[in-house]
Amino acid sequence: MIGFRIAGWGAYRPRQQLASTALDARLGKAAGWVEQSFGIASRGVAGADETTSMMAAQAARAALAMAGWAEGDFGVLIGGCGVMEQPIPSTAILVQNRLGLGRSGIPVFDVNQTCLSFLSALDVAAMGIAVGRWGRAVVFASDIASAGLDPADPKVLSIFGDGAAAIAIEAQDGPAGLLSARFESYGEGQGLATLKAGGTRLRVEEGYDALVAGSRFQMDAFGIFKAAARRLPRVIDKVLAEAGVEKTDLKAVVCHQASAPGVAHVQRLFGEVPVIDIFATTGNQIAASLPTVLAHALDAGRVARGDVVMMLGTAAGISAGAMVLRL
Repeated sequence: MIGFRIAGWGAYRPRQQLASTALDARLGKAAGWVEQSFGIASRGVAGADETTSMMAAQAARAALAMAGWAEGDFGVLIGGCGVMEQPIPSTAILVQNRLGLGRSGIPVFDVNQTCLSFLSALDVAAMGIAVGRWGRAVVFASDIASAGLDPADPKVLSIFGDGAAAIAIEAQDGPAGLLSARFESYGEGQGLATLKAGGTRLRVEEGYDALVAGSRFQMDAFGIFKAAARRLPRVIDKVLAEAGVEKTDLKAVVCHQASAPGVAHVQRLFGEVPVIDIFATTGNQIAASLPTVLAHALDAGRVARGDVVMMLGTAAGISAGAMVLRL
């Protein structure tokens, strides 16, 4: 076990909360069609000034305030965004500067595993604590899914939302911390969900139309669901065994809000163990989904100090990951 406690957390919701009825009108459907079809009632849409780094900094400030730490009173800042604000420099650098720490020298970096980015970043932070590299860490995820949605794809347009969340963790001796973590990746699924622009694959010479097309997120929804459903049981069983706990020992499951059917499938896998479901009012926030659900569960009293919880999700690629934590 890696001993640490969650000292603070925070989440940021964009000012605009787009109701599903507005999407009904945009898609030319009867009122209630989007909610009935996709299980989404509303989702956040970031404004022009609500950039990825701005939302992340707001969430990080909330986590720092709850922890009672000064803004520079930690050893590392790790970003776990599914989609970066820009290719260079890292989103974590942009957040550091927004926090007023641009001259601090505090190390910052990004970790990317699409929808599992926050979980991977938390794993890296825990390992750094385990070896004594850092005593305190701030880990955030912030995503603006609305920037890449295809208006011609009703499901993609409807289920993705924007937002950010962050946690502050610090080393401690005692029962709290990371009991186990497991990640598995299967590159055969690399074509099931793609965003091709923003890196070196598509270039200016290929023309405006190619860049626009590459900037739209593409997803084989059924293919993703099928691949995730096939991989999750193995990851769940192994991470529980490594933690030395049973499903019935879990207070709750904090899962990636991939889709309404996706969350429902996770609930079927866990039976009577509660799976936190806030999909209807957040949508799929990419990597920001997992910390947003965790912050909600803590704020709402769904989980508390001493509880054993699992954080669980899947990512494009395809990857599956899980952690067992004692809060």
